[in-house]
Amino acid sequence: MSTAVQDIAPQQEADTGRTERLFEAQRGRALALRTSSAADRIDKIKRLRQAMFDRTDQIYAACHADFAKPAPEVDITEILPVVMEANHAIRHLKGWMKPERKRPTLLMFGTSAEVRYEPRGVCLIISPWNYPINLSLGPLVSAIAAGNTVILKPSEMTPHCAQLMAEIVDEVFDENEVSVVQGAVETSQHLLGLPFDHIFFTGSPAVGKIVMRAAAEHLTSVTLELGGKSPVIVDKTADLDKTAQNLVWGKFANNGQTCIAPDYLYVHADVSDAFVEAMGKALTRLYGDQKAMASNTDYCRIVNDKHHGRVKALIDDATERGARVSTGGTPANEDNYIAPTILTDVDAQSRVLDEEIFGPVLPIIPFTDTDRILADINAKPKPLALYVFARDNEFIDKVLDNTSAGGTCVNHSMVQFLHANLPFGGVNNSGIGNSHGHYGFKAFSHERAVVRERFSLSFLFLPPYKGFTKWFIRFAVKYLN
Repeated sequence: MSTAVQDIAPQQEADTGRTERLFEAQRGRALALRTSSAADRIDKIKRLRQAMFDRTDQIYAACHADFAKPAPEVDITEILPVVMEANHAIRHLKGWMKPERKRPTLLMFGTSAEVRYEPRGVCLIISPWNYPINLSLGPLVSAIAAGNTVILKPSEMTPHCAQLMAEIVDEVFDENEVSVVQGAVETSQHLLGLPFDHIFFTGSPAVGKIVMRAAAEHLTSVTLELGGKSPVIVDKTADLDKTAQNLVWGKFANNGQTCIAPDYLYVHADVSDAFVEAMGKALTRLYGDQKAMASNTDYCRIVNDKHHGRVKALIDDATERGARVSTGGTPANEDNYIAPTILTDVDAQSRVLDEEIFGPVLPIIPFTDTDRILADINAKPKPLALYVFARDNEFIDKVLDNTSAGGTCVNHSMVQFLHANLPFGGVNNSGIGNSHGHYGFKAFSHERAVVRERFSLSFLFLPPYKGFTKWFIRFAVKYLN
């Protein structure tokens, strides 16, 4: 297949008539899919996986056209996670679909019970621009595994990836089962006005609130994968060189445009100078020196001019308030380049410590009082991720016991996303619900409770409430539970 990328005009809003026809067609198809077998669903997942393999070069080209993402990073962060999700579902789906037997309680003696996993129905997936393939097709695998129909709305900010996914979906699925609807804000608003059975949204907390309000109009269930400011704590017992290397990768991969990227960094004052030096060396090892970084094709770009200006404004605000640029800080507007930037001496009122950065800027704050920084973290909205680096297990446990976050890595960053047997999701401001693996299957499934009567004692609770019946009810309330 050709790997050439054609110029794509700014996306037009979707035809609302077509969107509503797709929705109605999928609503009818969803009823039939309730009884679809594991083999049917696995076949669809395999076809989607194969289509990705067949179009790998086109995925590279689309990601490069949208934000200069290097092919190896596309493999690691776009293609591999979806393939892993598909492989995991293919391997385990039969087991996930089996009803789960539940032991009866004493009061339910004489009955049998089970939980059956049913498709939710017609689902809407609204995906973001920062990992356009991964965060669109990954949830799609889970939705298919659970037996749903799906309308996928990719971000208009990565139009080449959106168009390619539309072609892949059109090739693999009937549109009455899975379809892609492209467009911008008005298209999203129109889709959110339809009575979907479930909405899976990945994006910012601010837009997540809009999605949740819209879903409430139809009492539609939601999974919200949001973001926020993910803190990092580096103790004086940490291996500084290893920590620096892991954080440079975790922070500056995808140019920092990652919902679980380290956002701000507390480093124990005893090692803060040595750690800043270690970060500089790690940056040089991974991306080259300051001059080489600007032309390094292994380093992604900011997605567009608007976000480039926003990140630049965060750097400017911090430096105007006295922050020192230890590394980077020199944006080049012509190709949305911003160097990996490390800030020290950051004023507490700086915007970079208040707003989600979503770019290659890492403020470093020295600390001596662990209780103080834990209080500062807990005073902010709960983050999607929290990272702690230390060799002192008591310190690690103290951080884990006294904070709340969607997920945590100890002595690494971001790899929790790749663990297929762990739930991925936020808490409150950083998200609602989970995804990945079995948790993704359950996110797109209704857990239906089924009780079967055999020879239970429920007749003993029937009126009239006199004599033995009255005594037995009192006995049951007092003793059986």
